[in-house]
Amino acid sequence: MAEFTASDGVTISYDDAGVTDGKPVLLVHGFASNRDEGWKRTGWYAAFERRGQRVIAPDSRGHGRSGKPHDPASYATGRRLADLTELLDHLGVARADVVGYSMGARLALSLAIARGDRIDQLAVGGIGERLFTPSPGDDAMGQAMEADDPATIAEPMLRSFRQFADEQGEDRMALAAASRAEGVTLTPDDLFGISVPTLVVAGSRDALAGDPQGLADHIRGAKAVSVQGCDHFNAIPHAMLKATVFDFLDGYLDDPFG
Repeated sequence: MAEFTASDGVTISYDDAGVTDGKPVLLVHGFASNRDEGWKRTGWYAAFERRGQRVIAPDSRGHGRSGKPHDPASYATGRRLADLTELLDHLGVARADVVGYSMGARLALSLAIARGDRIDQLAVGGIGERLFTPSPGDDAMGQAMEADDPATIAEPMLRSFRQFADEQGEDRMALAAASRAEGVTLTPDDLFGISVPTLVVAGSRDALAGDPQGLADHIRGAKAVSVQGCDHFNAIPHAMLKATVFDFLDGYLDDPFG
């Protein structure tokens, strides 16, 4: 484990693993998760190491062993994107492949729009056409994180996120603050600005993501893959998700810019 201090003073914890001189890949985990649960325990570190790649995996602020401010302003999209570019700068990495899941996929897409010069190839998982569904704005996630008893949370998806956060021992007040921050809001016009090779992949039963093709259609040359039988939570450890990402990175899904 290592850490650095972001430009606003928040400590960001990260792993720099795999093959030191290999091609770097930046892994960006989902909401209420962390680098250990999202990437290491599920076999991604080992799989990238076998491919000869260098693995750079931060705990997003508010998660894992990174700093956990309770002010929603600390989780603005621009601030979280700065954490990623500042980490790459800290490690002396000019460009990397980027793989993001769920919340991390939204951040990765935003990074590709704002700083595509830092990305070689982009793979986003647990995301699809529902990216364009307007948020209800009812603070449901924040309230779920603050609930004394998760059994009182009526919405199954919110209850799943809350139980997952409890299982990981996450700071629920930090997660509530993060959920109340200025969100990652992207439109089809925004995505048109992405100019790096992109894969969109989600489980066929992932109701939170929706159809990955419906998102890929708005990114020039993007590939879309649906992993059969998987939902939002069980897709990330699945061997088929890894195989799909690696086939894409190796060019076996066809080169969209060739």
